[in-house]
Amino acid sequence: MIILGVDPGLANTGWGVVEVINQRYRPVSFGVITTKPEAALPDRIFSITDEISKIADKYNVEVVSMEEIFFTKNISSAISVAKVIGAISFEMRRKKIKVEYFSPPQIKTAVTGIGSADKNQVQQMVKILLGLDSIPRPDHAADALADCITYAVFSSTGAKLRGNK
Repeated sequence: MIILGVDPGLANTGWGVVEVINQRYRPVSFGVITTKPEAALPDRIFSITDEISKIADKYNVEVVSMEEIFFTKNISSAISVAKVIGAISFEMRRKKIKVEYFSPPQIKTAVTGIGSADKNQVQQMVKILLGLDSIPRPDHAADALADCITYAVFSSTGAKLRGNK
């Protein structure tokens, strides 16, 4: 299974692609899509969505795992991020690619086993689980890879609970 993880943001959207074979993770690629603050909001959203679409095509992605907005102090920032999430979700569903959403505590639990883990703990575990030499940079890319791992963990656990291997 090839998973595209997305850490949505308006200024920086992290992405990561992980292949999962027999519950083993193989990092494929990762990076960040950056938009310019002076660009119009619709143009920024389009740019992010277009790049994510190209990445999905390039790596033959089967599922997208995306972090949900959980809590924010800045409501206008949250609304912009929600628009990015909506645009990416629409484009992926248009391509018939499954989209799953996970909250930050779900991601922390899946990656570290602790729902209250801090950012560094999550990044260290991403490095370990993916067999990388260093923590992926920038942080948004590491977060996107954590989204991939989260989907793999939840889908594997769900399969086991249903009696599938």
